[in-house]
Amino acid sequence: MKTLIALLRAVNVGGTGKLPMAELRGMAEDVGFDNVRTYIQSGNLVFSSSDAMPDARKALEQRLEDYAGKPVGVILRTAQEMHRVFDANPFPDAEPSKVGVLFLDNAPPPGIAETAKGQTDEVIEPGEREVYIHFPSGMGRTKLRLAAMSDGTVRNINTVRKLVNMATGSGSK
Repeated sequence: MKTLIALLRAVNVGGTGKLPMAELRGMAEDVGFDNVRTYIQSGNLVFSSSDAMPDARKALEQRLEDYAGKPVGVILRTAQEMHRVFDANPFPDAEPSKVGVLFLDNAPPPGIAETAKGQTDEVIEPGEREVYIHFPSGMGRTKLRLAAMSDGTVRNINTVRKLVNMATGSGSK
C-alpha cells in the first residue's frame, strides 16, 4: 500500500463544483481506497491504495464523473513526491499563503513564465511537474493567467504542507 494525494480540479471554488468532502471520502472508499481523509473544502484527498497510480486515478475519476455527470480532473502525487514539492519551494521566505503551486501531470511547457498573461508583481518558477508562483499582492487579487492553468490545479504552500503532514503522519514543518 502506498499513500497517495489526489488534488481535484475546480471543486468548491467560487461556488462552483460543489462536492461535500464526506461524499468524496465515501466515493474513495467505494472504489477500494483505505485510510481516506480530506482536507478543507477544495478537493484534497489523502488515501492508501495498492493500485498502480494510473489505475487509482482512473477509478477515482470514473467515480467522480458518475457523481458529477462530467469529467473531474484529478492530479495524483505520492506522499514522497508531495514532500519534494514542498521542499523545492523557491520562495521559502515569502508568506506561505501567498505562494501557490500549480500542479500538473507533466512538466510545465517551456517559456511558461514568458507567456504569462495579466502578470503584475507575481514571480513564476517552473518545477518538475508543477509551477511555483509567488503572489506578493495575494492569490485572490491576481489576474495572472498561465496556459497550463487549464490543465492543473493550484494549492497554496500551507495546503501543500498540511497534505504532506497528513500523508506522512509527521507534525508541522
